[in-house]
Amino acid sequence: MKKFIVIYHAPVTAMQQMADVSQEDQAKGMEAWMTWAQKCGDKLVDMGNPLANGLQLTPGGGSKTSDKGVTGYSILQAESLDEAKKLL
Repeated sequence: MKKFIVIYHAPVTAMQQMADVSQEDQAKGMEAWMTWAQKCGDKLVDMGNPLANGLQLTPGGGSKTSDKGVTGYSILQAESLDEAKKLL
C-alpha cells in the first residue's frame, strides 16, 4: 500500500477562534476527529498532530515565522489516491 500525507490548512483567523472555544466545544471537535479515525481504521497510519508557529527557512540560512497557515497533518495508507480521498 502507498502512504499519503494529508496537510490541513486554516486561516489565522480560524486558529484565533479555536483558541477561544469552550472545553465543551473542544470535546465535540475531538469527538468528530475520533469518529473519522474509527472510520479509517488501519488505513489511518498516523492521526498526526496540530502544527503551529512553523518556521520558514530562508536561503541565507536564517528563518522567519511561516505565514502558510498549515495547522496539522495525518498520514493515510491506501492502494490509490482515489481510495485515500474517499477516507477524507
